[in-house]
Amino acid sequence: MRFQVLEFIRIQGFKTLRDASFPLTTLNIVTGLNGTGKSTLIQTLLLLRQSYERNTLFGKGLLLKGEYVALGTGLDVTAKKSDSLKFILKWSEQKPLHLCFKYAPQSDLQPLEESISLGEYRSPETISLFNKKFQYLSADRVSPKPSYEASGYSIYDLNSLGNHGEYTAHFIAESGQKSLAVSALHHPEATSSTLLENLDRWMAEISPGLRIHASMQPATDSVSLGYAFDQGKETTADFKPQNVGFGITYVLPVITAILRAQPGDMLIIENPESHLHPAGQALVGKLCAIAAKSGVQMFIETQSDHFLNGVRVAVKDKIVEPEDVKFFFLERDKGSAAHASTVISPEIDSNGRMSCWPDGFFDEWDRQLEKLL
Repeated sequence: MRFQVLEFIRIQGFKTLRDASFPLTTLNIVTGLNGTGKSTLIQTLLLLRQSYERNTLFGKGLLLKGEYVALGTGLDVTAKKSDSLKFILKWSEQKPLHLCFKYAPQSDLQPLEESISLGEYRSPETISLFNKKFQYLSADRVSPKPSYEASGYSIYDLNSLGNHGEYTAHFIAESGQKSLAVSALHHPEATSSTLLENLDRWMAEISPGLRIHASMQPATDSVSLGYAFDQGKETTADFKPQNVGFGITYVLPVITAILRAQPGDMLIIENPESHLHPAGQALVGKLCAIAAKSGVQMFIETQSDHFLNGVRVAVKDKIVEPEDVKFFFLERDKGSAAHASTVISPEIDSNGRMSCWPDGFFDEWDRQLEKLL
């Protein structure tokens, strides 16, 4: 089965975006000041996904409350002076999909316009947004604790780590010995192509010597998770996650999701760099670049200049091509009387240099340094 890449999306009348277009590629990075609508692109994808899963998207309408996102009612999400929500999506080798939803201010279901025709559109199972080649990781991920939930349905039938990464430990315990689908994600020091070996090696760049141990506990239908550390030729006993730094557990679903990804997958991650030191943040940017070059379509929301620089260096080092990376910076539309946003898309060249630096676009380091000097 051939899978399609989302190449373009236009959003009209949704939250702060009156009319915004996003030409997309494999690595799409969204940022912006707080309250400027930087989450809107990702929320659009999540709304479409959850509406499709609930069988409302193509028959009834856009469902605003669900497992992926809960945004309230039409009154909460429709831009001022708009009487509808409109989305145009274009996948490779597909005709554009036009979706228009009526404004229902007191309802969490925005009705589908009757005039929309889907007769000529291909079956959605070829699209990663709607099939099992999809993974979303919320900014609100699982925290350190001695054991985690097990769900065979999630990791096998849905092919999911959970929206909060809650089934990551179970996935590692069950699939740690499977080989990576993307050979480019093989760590230079890994002794095999297994997920667990490469997970250990990449995570050790965040916390030196780290070893991950996940094992099923059938009596309690749970999974135990422990961290050990290489000490010379020896390895320490396992430490409980709550005794090892918060950031390790918080980023574990992110690294696992990237390493297990396959070409044609869609991976949406909010703030993948949270709770990591700068070198770790840059490493996550590098891994995202490697996966994107290998055909994994990624949507990343971030505020981290270290993540940005990890991607920029990856471009300079020829790990990923400039055309495989898109930046979307959302800022307040100062010319509008309403709370509206505009989108700026700085381009990156083969040396990792940006075409422009809008005010507020990863420039706070320079601002503070100037004050110090």
